[in-house]
This record gives sequence, C-alpha cells and structure tokens, in this order.
Amino acid sequence: MVKDIHRLINQMAEAEAALTQTTFIAPCVKGGRVQTRVLGMVYSFQPQPLTVEGWGLFQPLDRQTARWQREAELPQIHAYLQSFPVIRMRLVAPLQGRTWLAYPVNEGDVQQRLRRVCPMPVHLVASGSRFEEGVTRWDGRSLWWEDSDRRADPMLTDALRTAFRTEVMPEDLAFKGLTPEMRTAYALAADQHPEFCQARRDERRLRQALSMGGGTLHEFSDQDEFWNVRWQTSEGEWHTSAIAKADLTVMSAGICLAGEDQKFDLQSLVGVIEDADEW
Repeated sequence: MVKDIHRLINQMAEAEAALTQTTFIAPCVKGGRVQTRVLGMVYSFQPQPLTVEGWGLFQPLDRQTARWQREAELPQIHAYLQSFPVIRMRLVAPLQGRTWLAYPVNEGDVQQRLRRVCPMPVHLVASGSRFEEGVTRWDGRSLWWEDSDRRADPMLTDALRTAFRTEVMPEDLAFKGLTPEMRTAYALAADQHPEFCQARRDERRLRQALSMGGGTLHEFSDQDEFWNVRWQTSEGEWHTSAIAKADLTVMSAGICLAGEDQKFDLQSLVGVIEDADEW
C-alpha cells in the first residue's frame, strides 16, 4: 500500500514536471482561466495574454500561467466537445465579447439534465444572432457553443425576429408554432433592449388605446397610480385626462361628464368627448 502511494506521488510529480513540455486545447473567455486534466487532477491556469478569447492551444509556463500558442482547429474543437452532453439553447442577447445570454429550447430536457431551468450564458458563440437556436455543450460548469442547430425551423426564428424588429410587446406575441420557451426568450430579449423598457411599453399601450378610438397621444406623465395623458381628438381638440394604470379607466376626463368619468376607458373616452354636445 505504501509503495503504491509513493508510486502515485511520483507519477503525479513527473506529470507536473512534464506540463511545461506539453500543449493542451481549452476554451477561453476574456478574464477567465483555462484548465486541463492530468492523471485525474485538474490544473487551472491564467492565460497569456490576458485578452485572449476563443478556442486555443496552450502551453503551461509554470503551475499558474499558460501561454496561448495558436487557435485550435475545428476537428480539435469538435473532438473536445464530444465528451460533454448536448443542451439546445436559443440566443437572447449579447453580454460581453463572444458570450450571449440564452434560454433553453426545451425546458423539460434542461430540467432533467441540469435540475434547473433559467437563462444562462453561452460562451464562444461563433457568428450568432438573436433568437438563433444552437447546439451547446455543458461541461459541468459552463455552456460552450458548438454550432447552429440545423434541426431548427428557420421560419420560427424569423417570426421572432420580425416581431422584435417591429417592437411587438411580449404579451402580444402570437404566431403559429410559438412555444412557451420562445415567449420566455422573447421577453428576456425585450428586457435587455431599451426599446422595450417600461416607459416605452406604457407609451405604446396609451397610444394604441387612443388610436383605436380615433385620438392621438401627445405626451403623458407618471403619477403613481395613474397617468396624466395629454392627447388630441381627430378634430384637433386638445385634452388632458387622468387615466388609471391598471385598466385604463378614466379617473378624470378633463371635461365635465356629469360625474360619469369612471364609466369609460381611454379608448371610449375619445368618442365621448367628440360627442360632448350631448352632455
């Protein structure tokens, strides 16, 4: 037993001594570390240069540092990834460098494999774009991009991109083939994009209600539980109304409605005011 322990210690010492004479393939993100395994032991290195990002071949300089030698070739990358399970993810938004935020294509599959379902970063995405489905590999700590998923329906991806480009709100998203996972990914993308901030959503909601009644939104201000909305009728008359946020009920129309203000919402208010001669 003692001899076996000494032999193992000697083997590990020899392996460590040989580290500086070998190269290894590893994925690297900016500011991260690279790892390799020798005789079951994991060695972690700080890459040189520190700004390197991508799949590379590294040579250890000592126990702490490994130098980038050159970019790894596709067959080498493919062989490295084959030992890890596949997780299919949909890209949501770029985070930093070649890292994207992504959401599972199939929540049930990810729940079974990882025991959790949540947005996750995917590293070293090559030529990725928003809402693209990709094949990623899970190494126990991180997801690494392997390739675009050729099984994915490009029509569904195009539908998501078209909706996003035309600023369709997540709650209004609807098309044939839409899945709950797609809706979640879309909502995450909206949260990451300034065009979908809350003020923008509020504006679209008010503008849509007014336009359906024939009016035009000019501006609005937030008053906690309601909005002060300045708008114009189709005949060019200006009005300022207090509108409840919860359901767009009229709290104060801005003209005398004989105490009947709250019987109307913003959409119906337009017609009521244009027919105000009846009051």
